[in-house]
Amino acid sequence: MYMNKLKAVTISLMLAGLSACSLVPGGHVDDIERNEAEKSFDISEKINAMLMTPDVINRLKAAEPVAQQNKVLEAEVNNYSYIIGHGDVLNITVWDHPELTIPAGQFRSAGEAGNVVHADGTIFYPYIGKVKVAGLSVSRVRDLITERLSRYIEKPQIDVSVAAFRSQRTFVTGEVKQPTVLPITNVPMTLLDALNTSGGLGPNADWRSVVLTTNTEQGSKEEVLDLYALYQKGDMSQNRLLSHNDIIHVPRNDALKVFVMGDVEQPTTQRIDREGLTLAEALNNTGGINEATADASGIFVLRASQQADKLVDVYQLDASNGAALILSTQFELKPMDIVYVTSAPVSRWNKVLVQLFPTFNAIRNISDSVDRFQN
Repeated sequence: MYMNKLKAVTISLMLAGLSACSLVPGGHVDDIERNEAEKSFDISEKINAMLMTPDVINRLKAAEPVAQQNKVLEAEVNNYSYIIGHGDVLNITVWDHPELTIPAGQFRSAGEAGNVVHADGTIFYPYIGKVKVAGLSVSRVRDLITERLSRYIEKPQIDVSVAAFRSQRTFVTGEVKQPTVLPITNVPMTLLDALNTSGGLGPNADWRSVVLTTNTEQGSKEEVLDLYALYQKGDMSQNRLLSHNDIIHVPRNDALKVFVMGDVEQPTTQRIDREGLTLAEALNNTGGINEATADASGIFVLRASQQADKLVDVYQLDASNGAALILSTQFELKPMDIVYVTSAPVSRWNKVLVQLFPTFNAIRNISDSVDRFQN
């Protein structure tokens, strides 16, 4: 829903650009002013307009991820126990009874010489026959075999281990250096471990929208995780313990875009990399504002609002005072933000928003309809 709103704002300005002569500040403003219906239309209830100040910057930064622990993950790792499944190979040793221990031999590995868990979840062991081991931990299997062998051997000393892990796996796909399939073993594997084993993220990876698909009793579940928060900020709440058939998909960063429009040297679309993108960087990448015609007090950032009763948040940077430019180095842009530099007085910019609002609203209605259809 949030991305649809962002796209709605973007499409709105693109549509508005098709009639730039009537919508862009300074172009046929008299025609806009003569439209009494639109002049009296109040959009204040749908738009959050705010001046870019240190307090606003601090409030936005407070919502950014911070380093924190993940107590739930720590508990899961501490209590982790590998569950044996079909295809695993067990190595069972009975001390002082070499006849019950299958020798690996000079040219055979423990995996080749061990007891394979068959499709019905059982293994065969001398004296006790078939033993159901699938779905059990190694310690439980050891206790089970010890209990049954004690009928034939006095106080048997038994050791059970998994010689080959073949029943469970997790998948790493998308924009990673080495997409791969990783076995789940007796060592707990987290999302961070899996990505590191895959060589790390690729150069075009979207760090902020990694999708983890897991199987639950209610069916398949998708969770979007922010690896920027995990890697760059140390937010361990974004890490997860992996289980059988989990899929980690790292998308490309094609959607991580911001649009710089208006009275700048080179209006452009820019991509947010893993380090982020500030307003100052975005303006600098376009060659800066047009000093001859741009209104330095009218630098705006339009962002789709996350409030249900609002359409867009508008942040205004008044750079007519050069000292205020420092705020642009601290304002972090988000995907699908629109940066607009006006060449008209700020008072006229409000009239432009009036003209843009019906298109904003129409596109959002379409977006909401698509959401309801998809759900």
